[in-house]
Amino acid sequence: QALEKRAQELNRQYFDGKLSWQSAHWVTNQNTRHGSCTPSQGTIRISHRLATMPRFVLDYVLVHELAHLLEANHGPKFWKLVNRFPRTERARGYLMATGHEPIEEDANHDA
Repeated sequence: QALEKRAQELNRQYFDGKLSWQSAHWVTNQNTRHGSCTPSQGTIRISHRLATMPRFVLDYVLVHELAHLLEANHGPKFWKLVNRFPRTERARGYLMATGHEPIEEDANHDA
């Protein structure tokens, strides 16, 4: 329930509280992805691996998945939404430095 509460807080802060979904919960079956979102079902799943990472990293992944409720792909509109979160680059850098995200020249890729 703490994850759901945090998603609601981030929704208010970065999306003016306009988003809605059915559930946001931890999962243990995502070993290569940090999170996923199925907009048609309103479900957000966050890998249990993020539970031990700094809060700003979890917040980044939640904002990333919340943005998918508005933009299903990873195009410019999507990244404009994600970049509302001021620590996006810092969180991505943390994930890269800890080997949880590939180091790429292109900043626009899956969370």
